[in-house]
Amino acid sequence: MYSKLYCWVVGFCLAFIAIGSVWALGNPGSALGRLDFRQVVRDAKEKVFPAVVFIKCLRESNESGKKISEEVSGSGVLVSSDGEVVTNWHVVDKAVEVRCLLYDGRAYDAKILGSDKDVDLALLKLQRSAEDNLPLPFAVFGDSEILKEGDFVMAMGAPWGMSRSVSIGIISCTRRYLPNAGEYSLWLQTDASISPGNSGGPLVNTNGEIIGINARGMFFGGDLGFAVPATTVQNVIQQLREHGSMNWSWTGLLLQPIRDFNRNMYFDAAEGVIVAGTEPDSPARSAGIQPKDRIIRIAGQPVTGMTEEDLPMIRRMLGLLPKDQLAKIEMVRGDKSISIELTPREKGKVEGDERACPRWDLSVKTINQFDNPDLYFSQKEGVYIFGVKSPGNAQNAGLQSQDIIQKIDGRDVKTLDDIQSIHAQSLEDISTRHRLLFTVLRNGLQRQVVLDISRDYEKE
Repeated sequence: MYSKLYCWVVGFCLAFIAIGSVWALGNPGSALGRLDFRQVVRDAKEKVFPAVVFIKCLRESNESGKKISEEVSGSGVLVSSDGEVVTNWHVVDKAVEVRCLLYDGRAYDAKILGSDKDVDLALLKLQRSAEDNLPLPFAVFGDSEILKEGDFVMAMGAPWGMSRSVSIGIISCTRRYLPNAGEYSLWLQTDASISPGNSGGPLVNTNGEIIGINARGMFFGGDLGFAVPATTVQNVIQQLREHGSMNWSWTGLLLQPIRDFNRNMYFDAAEGVIVAGTEPDSPARSAGIQPKDRIIRIAGQPVTGMTEEDLPMIRRMLGLLPKDQLAKIEMVRGDKSISIELTPREKGKVEGDERACPRWDLSVKTINQFDNPDLYFSQKEGVYIFGVKSPGNAQNAGLQSQDIIQKIDGRDVKTLDDIQSIHAQSLEDISTRHRLLFTVLRNGLQRQVVLDISRDYEKE
C-alpha cells in the first residue's frame, strides 16, 4: 500500500514539474522563461525599431487670435522601401513644414500625401534626392484582428521629443469604443506607456509586426494607451495614397445599439441597428428615415449592432457607400418591413478654414457642421471669430470667440474672402478711419460692436 502511494506521489510531482517547466518557457515572469522572452522582445524590436521615425513639424496656429508658428514633434513609422511614413493626423495637422529623422541619423523633409481627422491618420513621403539610393528600413503590418487580451505588445516612438524608446505591456482590450473619438474604427487599448510624442509610432507584436498606430494616452488611474488597429490603418493609407483623403460619404444617420447600456434602453430584436435620429438637412432625413427605425440591411448587406462596439463598423459601411448614387436601406418600422432609398453625399471637410486678421487682433474661421454643430444650427454657412488676442483691439471692443460675423460696416460677410477684402481695405484707410461696425450673432441674439483699431499692440 505504501509503495503504491509513494509511486503515485512521485509520479504526480514529476508531472507537476514537467508542466511547470513548459509553462515557465512561455512565461516572462518565471526565472526559466525570462531569457527566452527577453530574446523574443529583442528580436521583435530589432525588426521595427530601425523603421521608427522622429517627426518635427512647424505648425501655424490661429487659436490665440493671431498667427503663431510653433514647433511640435511626434513619431511615425516607415512602411515602404520608397519612404512612405504613417503617423497621426494630429501630429501633422496645420503643418507648413515637416522634417523626419531616421534611426541612422539621416534627415529628410517630408510631404503630406494625405490625412484624415476622423481616423487620426496621415501618410507622408520622404523627399529624397535622385542620388540618394541608400536603402530605407521599413516595417510590415500584422493582423490586428487575431489579437487577444493579454498578448504582449511594444509601443515605440519618441516620447516628449526625446530619442527613440520602447515600452512594453499587454493588449488590455481589443475592441475599445471611445465615444466622440474614432467614428469609423474601434481602438486597441494597451497598458504599454504611450506618452506625448509617442503619437504616430507603431504598436508592435512579438513577431515584430505593426499591429497598431499609437494615437493617445491617459495618465490617471494607471497607463491607458490607445492605438488605431492595423486593419484600419491599411485600409485608410491605401485611400490616402490614391486620393489624398478618405473622402467619406455622409448620410446623416445617428445610430444606437439594440442593447444600449448607457441609455438603459433595450430593444426586442436580434438583428439590425436602431436609428437614434437624423442630422438636419441630411440625406437620411430627406429620405424619410425616422427615429426608432431598425435598419437590417444597407445596400443588400445585413447589419447588426447589438452593442456600441458594433457601431463603428456600421458607420464605416455607410461612409464607404458610393456618393450621389441611390442606396437601398431595408428597415423595420413598428411591425412592418419597409425599404427606403437615400443618396449619400460627400462628407467633405470636417473642419473649417481659418485666417488671422492683424491689427483687428482676432482670427476667423468658416462654420463647419461637423466641427461647429452649435454654430451650424444657428447659421448654415458663414464666418465666426475663432480666437481673440489678449490684450488686443478685438478684446477691448468686447468681441468674443464663437461670435458669428454677419456684417462689417454694412457689408455682408459670408466667406473668408469677404473678411480678407474688408480687412485689407481697413488697413489701407487706417490713417483716416479706424473704427469698424461689426454685426455679430451671439447665442442666437444679434448685436452691434464697434471695433477701434487705432492702437497697434504689436509695436508695444
